Amino acid sequence: MYRTVATSAATTTTTDIVDYVVNLDQIPRWSDAEHRSSLEFVNEDPSFSNSYFPDPLTSPSDDAEGGTNGVVSRFPVDHEINSKIYLWRGNPWNLEVDAVVNSTNENLDEAHSSPGLHAAAGPGLSEECGTLGGCRTGMAKVTNAYDLPARKVIHTVGPKYAVKYHTAAENALSHCYRSCLELLIENGLQSIAMGCIYAEAKNYPREPAAHVAIRTVRRFLEKQKDKIKAVVFCTTSSVDTEIYKRLLPLYFPRDKHEEEVALSKLPADVGDENGETIIDERKIRIKPLPKKNVLKPPPVIDDPPVSDVRLTRRNSSYLDAYLDPAFMALIKDPDQRRKEQWEKTAQAQTGWSYGRMLGFGDLGGPPLSAAEEYSLHSRYLAKANSLNLSEIAEMKIVYRGGVDSDGHPVMVVVGAHFLLRCLDLERFVLYVVKEFEPLIQKPYTIVYFHSAASLQPRPDMGWMKRLQQILGRKHQRNLHAIYVLHPTFGLKAAVFAMQLLVDNVVWNKVVYIDRLLQLFKYVPREQLTIPDFVFQHDLEVNGGKGLIVDPRTKYVYHRP
Repeated sequence: MYRTVATSAATTTTTDIVDYVVNLDQIPRWSDAEHRSSLEFVNEDPSFSNSYFPDPLTSPSDDAEGGTNGVVSRFPVDHEINSKIYLWRGNPWNLEVDAVVNSTNENLDEAHSSPGLHAAAGPGLSEECGTLGGCRTGMAKVTNAYDLPARKVIHTVGPKYAVKYHTAAENALSHCYRSCLELLIENGLQSIAMGCIYAEAKNYPREPAAHVAIRTVRRFLEKQKDKIKAVVFCTTSSVDTEIYKRLLPLYFPRDKHEEEVALSKLPADVGDENGETIIDERKIRIKPLPKKNVLKPPPVIDDPPVSDVRLTRRNSSYLDAYLDPAFMALIKDPDQRRKEQWEKTAQAQTGWSYGRMLGFGDLGGPPLSAAEEYSLHSRYLAKANSLNLSEIAEMKIVYRGGVDSDGHPVMVVVGAHFLLRCLDLERFVLYVVKEFEPLIQKPYTIVYFHSAASLQPRPDMGWMKRLQQILGRKHQRNLHAIYVLHPTFGLKAAVFAMQLLVDNVVWNKVVYIDRLLQLFKYVPREQLTIPDFVFQHDLEVNGGKGLIVDPRTKYVYHRP
């Protein structure tokens, strides 16, 4: 499949990509004169223009001189490093090097890999990729090269680009190149051919990505140049080729002139010692300990008498001089912490025994702190958003209504639809958390239809307490009222017990309503979707006194 190409064919950057084996000896180094002379005519090609990144070597000489006033170059001339850099127009896998880089996705799929690489390597490459278990963004993994002239293939996953996360994308892309070079050294290899890891499908701009690639390689070679023989930047389009020709002199200057021009043309942020972008706000700032007058330790008595050994006390003033009082104040006394834990356990056991004896269910467990409630609510909400709970929604136990007379959003709860024998309570809780989340951010109202629900088994108070803890304190604070239609004596007794044993803040907001007409004073009729049996139950319970309900239109008339 591969044939050795002549030297003259290898040194010219043609637009035709051919399947020939090309040796490193057939590719001119970056420091060679052929590339240097071609740079003078790069921007004369009218087919390529880039106003955002002008050619650094065609700028006026006075601008270059103006930027060198005593400024030290961040990328000085290094002929040894320059001798290891190559620029090749063609596919990386045509080169006879130790390793080639494959830009792929996290699943290492053949369809998302560098075009043509799997076809050139043969089916064995795809089979081995399937055994690697994927690869994370910014990381790299190595396989055999199979039918390629190279010895190994290094697979890496480039990041997706978004302007909002520009810095994260830059650092992830920098880590891709650094991971490939680290794997090269770990496997005892010395030469590598690297294509453009960024992909158009991931929306990464070409020129900023080229800056990241070139500076990362430069920083790595500064530390590991003795272990790497050659790094070949491979391009497959004229646009990428021209970009690399213009940017390579900034990071790999070949003489003092290019070094001076680069001073004024390099970006303001060229990264840290690894080429990664630096964000000052995210640095870990460690302040030195405040200076204190160190107290001299008391004189130690040499060889104290045997009778005084147990009476010798350790003087802590010497250690206290080095401790920050503000930091020590954050550390809770272990005895106090142990006492609080014991009190919580005792309270939980007491609550459990009383609740069990009265038949209210498991009311045990200490009250949760604000942080614990927030963590509990966050876990349930995250799980609810990841599940399909459509079967709970179809039961119409909980659904959104309109707004009440004060403009607060309304959540409707239908007690008769709460079929405990047919309901998965854990999935129901997840659905409640998901539905209530948009409402509890501000004042809201609950309308509970207890119509014809007295014969249905209800969950005990322990479950209600747990649900209330999961909804969190924001639910308690923003709940405006709970309007209960057609309450029974048993329901009122249960609410009274909830006020005493669970929470008197939420359950004191219950408003009992005996007739539909009274409910419409708080929540307008057009703001509610009411099941048919609620109207029928209202007629049966109240005997039609004072009002008539049209079963077809559900409109309520005053009895003449």
